[in-house]
Amino acid sequence: MLSSYSKSHEAFFGSWTNQVAGNVNRYYNNWSYFFDLKETNAKLVAENVLLRNQLAQNFSAYDTSKKLGTLVLKKDSLEKIRKFYYYPAKVVGNTFTLQKNYVWIERGANQGIKKDMAAISPDGSIVGIVVEVNDNYSKIMSLLHRNSKVSAMLKRDKIAGSIEWDGENPYTLVLKNISKSAAPKIGDTVLTSPYSTNFPAQLMIGKVTNILKDPSSNFLTLNVKAATNFFNLEYVYIVENKRMDEQKQLEKPAANNE
Repeated sequence: MLSSYSKSHEAFFGSWTNQVAGNVNRYYNNWSYFFDLKETNAKLVAENVLLRNQLAQNFSAYDTSKKLGTLVLKKDSLEKIRKFYYYPAKVVGNTFTLQKNYVWIERGANQGIKKDMAAISPDGSIVGIVVEVNDNYSKIMSLLHRNSKVSAMLKRDKIAGSIEWDGENPYTLVLKNISKSAAPKIGDTVLTSPYSTNFPAQLMIGKVTNILKDPSSNFLTLNVKAATNFFNLEYVYIVENKRMDEQKQLEKPAANNE
């Protein structure tokens, strides 16, 4: 009655009603956004997989001068052969406080996962390598594992070494066997090298934070701040190298000869 017969009361109650309705709508939108996050993340992961599978580094140029032989890998319309393929996977378990840490994903043999495939984070930094697979789940040996070794290199001059973890600081990795001729600097970027059979080359590993020199050796040991956040992994991408078996077949005799 007041709002009907008084302009000032009408303005007051109208403003109060709009404020209440606005607050209700705001809370509703916040809750709706919260419950939609899972679906939104799943859509983003699917879109990222499509984009990653189109990266040029996943293909090798097809040699058109060789007409004989059987081509095992499928060519695309640009006469290139796919070498790497990405699969999205939901993380269902993860440890990072032990000496031997693992990540468990909800994707297994029925969904195309095999042992020795690589795992990377959504931002493209490396996570680890698949070590066990059953029908619908897989186990990944985290980079934070005392037995983990990945071929790595300094981005600036492509000098290669081995990235490992000493079991101490989950934020810090160790890059070993770097020649002193490389003259690395604090802040240098460390990437995966082309010598890895599991990972595509030039994936992010981290940044150099410390350089340890041994006068009795020709090699350096570098401390590297890990680019991967192992504390909040929700999704990973599993990377299949379709030429891994061929490469390993050639590497085995070389290792035996040594």
